Amino acid sequence: MPRPARFAAPRHWAAPEAPAETTTRLRPVRTRRPARVVAAAACLVLGLGLIGGAVTGSWLTGGADAEDGTPSGYAEARDLWHSVPVDTLFPRTLDGNGAGPGGADRVWTRVAVAPESGCAKALDPLLLKAVRPVGCLRLLRATYTDATTSSVTTVGMVFTEADAPAMKALRARFTHEGLADRTDLMPRTYPAEGTVAEGFGDRQRASWTVSVLTDVPAIVYAVSGFADGRTVPDPQPARRATASGATTAPAQAGLGHEAKGVADRVERGLRTTARPAPETTR
Repeated sequence: MPRPARFAAPRHWAAPEAPAETTTRLRPVRTRRPARVVAAAACLVLGLGLIGGAVTGSWLTGGADAEDGTPSGYAEARDLWHSVPVDTLFPRTLDGNGAGPGGADRVWTRVAVAPESGCAKALDPLLLKAVRPVGCLRLLRATYTDATTSSVTTVGMVFTEADAPAMKALRARFTHEGLADRTDLMPRTYPAEGTVAEGFGDRQRASWTVSVLTDVPAIVYAVSGFADGRTVPDPQPARRATASGATTAPAQAGLGHEAKGVADRVERGLRTTARPAPETTR
């Protein structure tokens, strides 16, 4: 089993002070030459002004880091798909405290993990076309069931080839055009044989959610359905299925909460794993 990626920043130890630096004595200030004092003060003020101007300019322009718009650890996060254990990305159980309808608690158990793959066969053609601008580096998927085994949910992570600005552009497009709510862009399921999810196919999809991340080069999605394999003629996005007063079959069965709850927790775990460890100092 490969070891998880390490994102701790390298420690930078300050060089020890030399004896000359620790023993040098400060000379007393002479009061007989006020002109030199005034000149020194003027130089100090000018120097501080130049430093302050440079810092202000850096704030206004954003500096080198803001120019490329890529958060620290972005490139490392792109490699998590092969450097982190599957149990970290897709825990065996997910605790959904307050994630069900009316704030009810949920617990989801992983029933299958798909082999890592590309996106061509795992995403519907239109969804594949929508994410093509950021590229599909790798796709990871797993399927979960609830404590009653009455529902199943497939959750996926698309690791992209894009930088932060490209991910922000894709997220803006999904938001402005409502792509995450379109039925023809609904993610596909992973119906693992020999499990409670083996009958979970395209026609059994009931509710879904798609989230384009910007702090990590990834897209996280989840799609839910009934574990008994029943067909759902009118699937509904989780955002609508979890709204107050929703009366559709996916909403009444809490399948919007299932999709959203599983996706949220997997997304949260991905962000935690990808976040660089804070630099430690002595």
